[in-house]
This record gives sequence, structure tokens and C-alpha cells, in this order.
Amino acid sequence: MPLLNKGELRALLERELPGALDRAKPTNPYGAAEATHHLEVVDTASDTMGDTSPPPATSEAAAERQAEVVDKEEPSVPPLSDDDAVVRAERILDVALFLRDQFGYNFLSRVTPVDYPAYGIIEVVYHFYRIEGGPGQVVRVRVPRDNAVIPSITPIWPGANLEERVCYDLFGVHFPGHPYHKRIYMWDEFEGHPMRKDFEKIGDSYYHFKWKGEGGEE
Repeated sequence: MPLLNKGELRALLERELPGALDRAKPTNPYGAAEATHHLEVVDTASDTMGDTSPPPATSEAAAERQAEVVDKEEPSVPPLSDDDAVVRAERILDVALFLRDQFGYNFLSRVTPVDYPAYGIIEVVYHFYRIEGGPGQVVRVRVPRDNAVIPSITPIWPGANLEERVCYDLFGVHFPGHPYHKRIYMWDEFEGHPMRKDFEKIGDSYYHFKWKGEGGEE
């Protein structure tokens, strides 16, 4: 079977699987200032992870921050390299079969979700490899955060079973067609999906319900 080099997949899908590539641009639910500020916060998050007691945000500080970034260009989509293949959610099965049956990509290494609240989307990244060796191929699927649904590839690719369950449990991505669509880390009664970037937390501690004291007061 022919070996695909890095950067060939997108052009190949455009030619061999018409309509598989996703041409849509996600809607940005924030204004220019808020979106740019969000991206800067994400970029610098690693520098502040150890600080469990950050100073409280104030409306005055937020207004000053927005004034600093309001003139910057408003982002429209998460960054991509020139050879990234973003496919439509409903075509992920076709693309997975195409890579496996036509090019021998018979090993699914991992399925990685990425949350982009500033763009209103969740991106799920599929990493395919050949057991015989060679460069891997990356396929991306982008879905709205409020309707994160991607057909399961587990029926044709059993190795996706646990990976898709992790995506569902921690990021809230639903995979219709999965044979056991249940949480894998959190308990069944857990509310929400703790790896989404807007999941509520106190310091470095995450919680899934509002604290109620004696008598039921919040």
C-alpha cells in the first residue's frame, strides 16, 4: 500500500472523498476583546497553574484589559497548519475506513479532544498510524460546544472504545453508535464535564454542584 507523506492527506481527501472536508467557519460567541483576551489567558495558563490563590477579578480590571486588546484582530478559527485535514463530523467513518483500507493505517493511537470556548467549538483529533511504520496521519473534527456530536468509529475500530468514552466523560462529546456510551472516570451522578475550560472550580479544586449548608442554603 502507498505511504502517505505529511501534508498529503488533505489534498487526497479533497480528490477522493468529495464533501468530506469541513469548509465551515465556527461562529465566535465572543466579541473581539473577549476572544483575544481568552486566547491570551489560555496561552499563559501554564505559567499560573501553581498559583492556587489568584487575585480576584474586578469589573475595572476587566474593562482595562478589554481596552488593551480591543484593537487587535478578532480570531475567527483556531490555528491550523497548511496540511491539517478538518473533516465533517458525519464523514469521520468514511475517512477512517479510507485511511485503513486504502492506505493501511491500521493503528489508532489516540483520540484527543481540545476545547475552544472562544470559538464555540470542540475539536476532536484522531491520530492514525501504520503498524509497519512511517509518518502518522492526523484527522480533525470540529463540532459546536453546545451540540458536540460525532458518530462513533468504535464499531469499525474497537481501539476507539475507551478513547471516545474519555471524550464523552471529560469533554461532553457524544458518540452515537458507541456500544457502551457511559462515563469512564466520573461517577454516573456527576454533573457536567470537568475538562471543559469553563467548568466551575475553586482554585485548583473542581466541583460539580453548588454547596448547600444546613437547611439547604447555598
